[in-house]
Amino acid sequence: MIRKLLAAAALVAVVGHAFAAVDVNTANEDALRGIKGIGPARAKAIVDERGAHGPYKDTADLGKRVKGLGGHTVERLQTEGLSVGPATGGAATKQAAAAVPATKQAAVAVPATPRAPAVAVKK
Repeated sequence: MIRKLLAAAALVAVVGHAFAAVDVNTANEDALRGIKGIGPARAKAIVDERGAHGPYKDTADLGKRVKGLGGHTVERLQTEGLSVGPATGGAATKQAAAAVPATKQAAVAVPATPRAPAVAVKK
């Protein structure tokens, strides 16, 4: 009985892992082709557009920038596991940081926020 429960739990875990969301801003062509409805040509178009003009801001931006992806198609792809994550931290951000001279980068320091002192509470 316990073996059957463990086997069922393992099966649920494997199936859940298979349907994990694929982020369009970080996925390569192979990962995008894993989504039902995205073939090799569409995956290449998504990756090429992202490489040329930076990460996608949201689903509307994805539908507008990639030929053949309208609003209904993007919605259907989302139900299949496609997601549009935050448009930060990608290759475009690294290229922008590299374009700024090191002296300018040091001058744009973010001030630290003050922290409240720790208080010990006796019970």
